[in-house]
Amino acid sequence: MVWLLLALLVIFGGLYVAAHYAAGDRVPRGTTVSGVSIGGARQGEAAERLETGLAEKAGRTIEATVDGKRVPVDPAAAGLSVDYEASVAEAGGERSWDPVRLWNYFTGGDRFEAEVEVDEATYNAWLDTMDQRHGTVPADGAVGFEGARIVRTDAVEGASFDPADTLAELREAYLAEKRRTAELELTSVTPDIDAGDVQEAVNGFASPAVAAPVSLSFEGSAVKIFPADYAPALSMAAEGGELVPKLDPAKLDAVVSSKITTGAPVDATVRLVGGRPQVVPSKPGVTYDKSQVEAAFLELVAKPQGERTLELDAQVAKADFTTAEARALGVRERVSSFTTYFPYAEYRNINIGRAAEIVDGTLLKPGETFSLNDTVGERTVANGFTEGYVISDGILVQDLGGGVSQMATTLFNAMFFAGLEDVEHKPHSFYIDRYPVGREATVAWGAVDLRFRNDTPYGVLIDTSLTPSTPSSSGVVTATMYSTKYWDITTTTGPRTNITTAQVRRIPDRQCHANEGYGGFDITVERYFQPVNGNDQPPRQETFSTTYTPSDTVICTHPNPVDG
Repeated sequence: MVWLLLALLVIFGGLYVAAHYAAGDRVPRGTTVSGVSIGGARQGEAAERLETGLAEKAGRTIEATVDGKRVPVDPAAAGLSVDYEASVAEAGGERSWDPVRLWNYFTGGDRFEAEVEVDEATYNAWLDTMDQRHGTVPADGAVGFEGARIVRTDAVEGASFDPADTLAELREAYLAEKRRTAELELTSVTPDIDAGDVQEAVNGFASPAVAAPVSLSFEGSAVKIFPADYAPALSMAAEGGELVPKLDPAKLDAVVSSKITTGAPVDATVRLVGGRPQVVPSKPGVTYDKSQVEAAFLELVAKPQGERTLELDAQVAKADFTTAEARALGVRERVSSFTTYFPYAEYRNINIGRAAEIVDGTLLKPGETFSLNDTVGERTVANGFTEGYVISDGILVQDLGGGVSQMATTLFNAMFFAGLEDVEHKPHSFYIDRYPVGREATVAWGAVDLRFRNDTPYGVLIDTSLTPSTPSSSGVVTATMYSTKYWDITTTTGPRTNITTAQVRRIPDRQCHANEGYGGFDITVERYFQPVNGNDQPPRQETFSTTYTPSDTVICTHPNPVDG
């Protein structure tokens, strides 16, 4: 019996091996894939036969509809293609020891559908395009405020194609033996913020927020702020599928600060009192904590009536510049003073006087730089200036702010003898004899400035005064600087050299200012620094070299000239 069983096993095994090799990688007889017969063909041949047989079907346009409207679909554009090798393998066209596969080969194959391959990236891109053409984007609901009124924006459902259902329809229609239409359907898309979320936001926050005023109690007094005032600072934003309250701190602060009276701190300064510099002490202010209001406000406006009051904590607001810091500046004595004179002209009285008024009381801390243009500002009618004579292209013409250079020259000399650092100054193009030769400055808005830096360890207080000119007397402008004397300043002026002669210019314009010219020259001024009052800096000197061009003689040739 044992030998018989062994013999039968050998015979059966041999037959099984023979069957395996006989079947090889041939497709079972009678097998069809999507209507194409490939039975008995080897795997590669079967794949070629299948590709040839399905060429027309695989390349044809898929008939589809959307809401009853015909929408042809290019299968390649939708990412669809046939995997011929996989289709043959699925139909049994591959080597295998599987007895079922061998049985199918010898007893006859079956009917299969071709394996459809989907390129996900291409399909998704096509689907996005379809959504854009045929679908609608859902719109979130919203809640806002206009004054004390709640503004609701209803949610709107959208419509788009379901990826799985759409692909299933396309697969069914792609290689169908009888052409069929893929019915592509749009499905509704619910917005993130739907009607329920809108109603919840209205009930939970918006309605209580504008239902009644809130009260802020500060320093024993309570002020009411009404919804119409604070509602512009409120909003509701979508977060995590719901509408949440938001606050604009800047808008809220503008409302609250207009309702609550606070005392702003006052910086210390130095002023002349009875002709002597004195420290004016700083004053602390009283204010509220803005962060306290911001942190509590959204919760406050959502509370019911009777509970809508916030107690604000008073805070002491310190001055930015304290009394001790002002005293430490050491502004104790007059360290320089300089006076210039000017002939009568009403525009000079106005323009020089206005510049002196603005500059008066300027306090320069150690290291700070004074700019006449930045301090005085643009010379405009609105800023208190009028038209006067200025030098342009070597001649006198009228422009706003004419005469301000008189203030610049006076300040330059006060700075010069106070021993401050010259940062920027420009002499007039030709010499004006009422100014110290080689020690004068001109200014022009946006082009030429007078700047000097307080490079001493003490503060510098600038005081200015003006006596207007009259038809019978000259005007007087004085600039005085107060500090602790740091340098003893002396100066020398060299001889005039490189003398040049004036030219004659004939101006045909009706507006013309005649002028008797004079020559130009070079001049050198030395400034000597001698340290005093414990200043351990070494003595030094500074040279100012100036070249004055000639002041041309101007002859007005118009038969009816107008001065200016």
